Amino acid sequence: MKLNRLIACLCLAWIGAAYAHGGEDHGDAPAVAIAADKPQRLPDGRVFVPKEAQRRWQVLTVIGQPQTLSRSVTLNAHVVMDPNAGGRVQAALPGRVEPGPNGLPVLGSAVRKGQILAYIVPAVGSLERASQQAERADLQARLKLTEAQQARLESLNGTVARKEIEAAANEVQALRQRSTALAAGAAREPLLAPATGMIASADAVSGQMVEAKDVLFEIVDPARMMIEALVYDPGMTRGLQQASIVGTDMTLDFVGGAGALRDGALPVLFRPRRNTADRLALGQIIKVVANTEDKVQGMPVPATSIVRNASNETAVWVHDSAELFRSVAVQVSPLDGQRVMVSGVKPGARIVTSGAVLINQIR
Repeated sequence: MKLNRLIACLCLAWIGAAYAHGGEDHGDAPAVAIAADKPQRLPDGRVFVPKEAQRRWQVLTVIGQPQTLSRSVTLNAHVVMDPNAGGRVQAALPGRVEPGPNGLPVLGSAVRKGQILAYIVPAVGSLERASQQAERADLQARLKLTEAQQARLESLNGTVARKEIEAAANEVQALRQRSTALAAGAAREPLLAPATGMIASADAVSGQMVEAKDVLFEIVDPARMMIEALVYDPGMTRGLQQASIVGTDMTLDFVGGAGALRDGALPVLFRPRRNTADRLALGQIIKVVANTEDKVQGMPVPATSIVRNASNETAVWVHDSAELFRSVAVQVSPLDGQRVMVSGVKPGARIVTSGAVLINQIR
């Protein structure tokens, strides 16, 4: 009885396998892929991804078409201020920081050109201070005596030579100027904003002792940042055109390059196009993809299409059929901040542009 039941179960299992796909013969390997309801890698290296999983992963493709475009180079760069739309506020002499009329500005504060940001009270020793006070007292005493002498000479006008009256007047004026200059030297010095913009960095607190040339504030115009990149081939600066920042849609216009090396490289400047520079921060480290005059042939695809295969080669996934994907090794060259140029794929192939990383992880 048990033997009969076992034979019946085996027969039913064989019949179910034979008619599971309407009697179609798909071959051994495809049958394994189609019978599964989850993504898996097939023995031939292709990947089976059901339609439901493709929708969840938002898998998108594009038809590869060969094109001839400008060759690009990737440059290390950082954000710098526009020298005509910003500046630094430094201490001109050692002293103590005091708040300005509106207090000390903080990060992000809007300032206008000529605004008093803070004061520097000169740092002097006790002996120097005593010497200045004694000199000022001496000047005040001499000034009073000279003014009195001038008044007496003017009262004797007509009996005293005119040159004596003029000499007394000149001496009074000189003493007054010396007294004013001495008082100004002991007074606090205002720190003025060199440009209109916002405070990008602030390193000043009330009562802080600073040295000459210490940078206390940096002022920038967020809408007028610039990008400084480094080029190690002097001939490349003549062929640079517009550029873009890697990972963004920001377009940069080439301004110019230096004619002298700095730390073994030539600095070149780019300016973001209008209404995009406010997304950058002063000193931010970025990568720039710059177009050159050289031309290159290939298929432009988004950078998200590029993955690494099992041999650690750069590759893309090609959509062979409705639920099958195949990995193809390619050569890659940068095109702009969001696209790359690939070669090694047949024209007209459907290249995965979104979801390639997820497909590449299927084992």
